[in-house]
Amino acid sequence: MTDLAERPAVRTAPDIRTPIPGPRALEHVAFDHRYTSPSLPRAYPIVPVRGSGCAIEDIDGNLFLDFTAGIAVSSTGYGHPRVTAAIERQARELIHFSASDFYLPIYAEFAAALSDIAPIDGPARSFIGNSGSEAIETAIKLARHATGRQYLVAFLGGFHGRTYGAVTLTASKAKYHAGFGPMLPGVFHVPYGSAGLDELEQRVFKRLVPATEVAAIVVEPIQGEGGYVVPDDEFLPRLRRICDQHGILLIADEVQSGAGRTGKMWAIEHLDVQPDILCLAKGIASGMPISAAVARADVMAAWQAGHHGSTFGGNPVSCAAGLATIEALRGGLIENAAARGEQALAGLRELAARHGELVDDVRGKGLMIGVQLTSGDTAEAVQWAAFQRGLLVLEAGDNVVRMSPPLVVTADEVDTAVRLFAEALDAVAEDPVRAHGLAHRWGMPDDQYVDG
Repeated sequence: MTDLAERPAVRTAPDIRTPIPGPRALEHVAFDHRYTSPSLPRAYPIVPVRGSGCAIEDIDGNLFLDFTAGIAVSSTGYGHPRVTAAIERQARELIHFSASDFYLPIYAEFAAALSDIAPIDGPARSFIGNSGSEAIETAIKLARHATGRQYLVAFLGGFHGRTYGAVTLTASKAKYHAGFGPMLPGVFHVPYGSAGLDELEQRVFKRLVPATEVAAIVVEPIQGEGGYVVPDDEFLPRLRRICDQHGILLIADEVQSGAGRTGKMWAIEHLDVQPDILCLAKGIASGMPISAAVARADVMAAWQAGHHGSTFGGNPVSCAAGLATIEALRGGLIENAAARGEQALAGLRELAARHGELVDDVRGKGLMIGVQLTSGDTAEAVQWAAFQRGLLVLEAGDNVVRMSPPLVVTADEVDTAVRLFAEALDAVAEDPVRAHGLAHRWGMPDDQYVDG
């Protein structure tokens, strides 16, 4: 079985057949707003009902080229035969039996597979959960318990989730903290990159808290929601040295950057740095809910029975999807991510040279690519213009549009995405007032538009 082909026959994406959003999409958005939490920050009114490879079909029958992968989750694309077969097979055998209280075979199998691919030399053990936030919460508890220390350090611009411990570490947008304080005590933030490490050593360790009382430093090797920021090459190796010097655990949050997205299994491997605890989720199971905190065995050994648990974490169906995803990643998808990423970056940098009035920067590794626009309004307008043309992208940070397609993306699909993105930039450059207005109002009639 090849992992780059053998998809069900579909129309070629994009194939737009109604106004965007279509009539059924507008009806569904109105229905949705009556019953779902207003906390959900919908980017634009895409109403997906099925997918194949990198193509998403909406409720009106429009076909979109998806360069979001459901926020970097659907790593093997939609309907990957290896993954869907594993899910179907496991669902027939056993859907649930709690691994927190009993010996579930596939849980241990998935943990062993994670130990095999983790960027940690020597033995590693895993706690398996449901989401990225849960992996971060696990790492916080483990680090504090294993070291006997209370303080944590994270980085400005970082995003680690929305549960209380995770959102305390998060510092990508103030709105994530607004109205929810007090946050978890004992957390310090410094700027991302080598300059931030200067501040860590000169301000935090000298003026605020001794390094010997810091349990862990939590870092995204490439920042995700904060704007797809790639740090300087000295940052992670120096951070590792600081942790080693003071007995601090290094926690790598690879929830978004892991599972092959950057052209290596883990982004931290680009600089040959090893964490003490690895947090993962999103793309590791191709859309099924699963996460893990993978730690050096001697660190995980600090825990005793009952110190942590999860009713649904590591459920059999998600574990089966995770094992199949790891097989697919090792079957050529990581190499494809590296090659297609170089292709996309080259094409987007050519666009940036043509549109210097709109584009400030193009950056990334593999298929974790950020296009920094001149303002947040411009990023929103470009995102909307791309949606109108059948290309799904997603804002990040203050003024960045991110591209994170499934790792099965083909060369032709990358070329198509770059062409559509060029058309979106052209539309915004030609009539920025109209483009910004459409993006802000979602293009809906006044009686159907819901602000927020």
